[in-house]
Amino acid sequence: MPNSPYSAAQAARHALGQRLKEIRKSNGMTARAFAARAGWSESKASRIENGKTFPADADLRAYAELCGAPEAYPDLLAAAHGIEGMYVEWRRLQRDGMRHAQQAHVSLYERTEHFRIYEPSVIPGILQTRNYARAIMGTISAFRHLPDDVDAAVDVRMRRQHILRDAGRRFGIILEEAALRARFGNSDVMAAQLGHLLTVTSRQQVSLGIVPFTVNRRMWPLEGFWIFGNEQVLIELATAQVTVKQPSEIETYERMFSELVSIARYGKHARALIAEAIHALG
Repeated sequence: MPNSPYSAAQAARHALGQRLKEIRKSNGMTARAFAARAGWSESKASRIENGKTFPADADLRAYAELCGAPEAYPDLLAAAHGIEGMYVEWRRLQRDGMRHAQQAHVSLYERTEHFRIYEPSVIPGILQTRNYARAIMGTISAFRHLPDDVDAAVDVRMRRQHILRDAGRRFGIILEEAALRARFGNSDVMAAQLGHLLTVTSRQQVSLGIVPFTVNRRMWPLEGFWIFGNEQVLIELATAQVTVKQPSEIETYERMFSELVSIARYGKHARALIAEAIHALG
């Protein structure tokens, strides 16, 4: 992953240009012939294909239709629209503290009916207790030297959890066993958090799976990611939040989630793993 929003966007622009070049070449057209058909100068096609000029929606449609690949247009459009906001450093997103970043996703949560969530090392925010959320947000805030608005950010996170009570939504959640064992707050905070997980598993709209340490893996541990319906995927890295909106990339995350589902433990087996983690607190 490039180390700045600028370099990430530049790399994505270049990749999009190369993809357009491949679409043109697969149709057997030279850049000059394509430009003539599109009514462009040859230099415009060259600038777009080399990532120096960002294509407009009409330019993308021209590549798709004139090169005999109209089915590629929706994917090209989604890729282009997602590039500018695809990689946002936490220091930009959280420059005024953590509350703003929490509030920014409220509308996305409200309009999503199907959530698929994977977390390798922490309990996801939608399942967190107030004290656990305060402990983990406090740790992040201190490490990143953010303005101290942890309590306000926790309030936003707690309010967002009302969607869990909506029987019309579906939540597929997979945790690595490590997420049950990583301690944030004292033993009482962790015991309450793990007890809350046991309560959540009884809700019909929530499917909670745990991937045990000892499982024979068919999918390697990944960065945490959230799939919001078929609209987008959010991935949290150490330095940035990545947004994926390209349908083909969303499909890849859906496939990875399905593989994780196949190795996770559910029902009484998941509850047993949670109970073991509670017992280990002493």
